[in-house]
Amino acid sequence: MDVVYSEHAKKRMKERGISLLEAEHVLRYPKYVKKSYEGRKVAVGEDGNKEIKVVFIEEKSYIKVITVI
Repeated sequence: MDVVYSEHAKKRMKERGISLLEAEHVLRYPKYVKKSYEGRKVAVGEDGNKEIKVVFIEEKSYIKVITVI
């Protein structure tokens, strides 16, 4: 499935030093996924000793990343 990043997500990833590979790794292999508001989900995972949260919406043919924390 394709992954599309909002401009907000790209900006926050740059500010927080999180790469596309790290975010996609969390999406593919999360420790867990929890529901959020308005149909959003949050994938939570780790990269080394850093916890990463990826907020996304799952569409029919792609995933849209809203932000990365």
